[in-house]
Amino acid sequence: MGVLRPFRSPAPLGDHALDQLDYIRSAMERATSFTAVPGLGGVCMGLTALAAAWLASRRISPDAWLQVWLSELVLAAIVGVVAMYLKSRRQHSNLLSAPARKFAACFIPAVAAGGLLTAPLHAAGLDGLVAAVWLLLYGVAITAAGTFSVRVVPAMGLAFLAFGAVALALPAAWRDLPLACGFGGLHIGFGFWIWRHYGG
Repeated sequence: MGVLRPFRSPAPLGDHALDQLDYIRSAMERATSFTAVPGLGGVCMGLTALAAAWLASRRISPDAWLQVWLSELVLAAIVGVVAMYLKSRRQHSNLLSAPARKFAACFIPAVAAGGLLTAPLHAAGLDGLVAAVWLLLYGVAITAAGTFSVRVVPAMGLAFLAFGAVALALPAAWRDLPLACGFGGLHIGFGFWIWRHYGG
């Protein structure tokens, strides 16, 4: 005679359906979103920006000031690209996928516009305005590109736009403060959030 086992009611059908919907939703988000935005890479970019702000604030010559920030631009770009590549490898995602291409198509034009405006503004002695333009156009780039990424990325773009607006109102001598808060503080804060909640 078989051993009687206590009856266990099956899991509610509604719970099972909700689990399946969550899985399908997450799979669709991964398929349609660019999720390789690097959190730790953003933190590193923020730290280098803080160092650049400190160095630039000690430069008397406008040319030396710009040189520091352009060097930071190159360094941050390298850190960002390498961190993005490493995160995409961990996630087994493709940096040439359709979401990645859409992300780049939204990000690059605004950043390129900022680069093109830098030389004439610097030549006119408007380095305070250079800082505002960089923050504003980087904010535009991140906000637009973030529509193809996780939700926190567009929020970061809006925060950069806010710092850019503040930079417009500040005296030119304070140009390094909004740059430090934006490219330094925002990258560190949002990068940490992305690292904790979106896989690195």
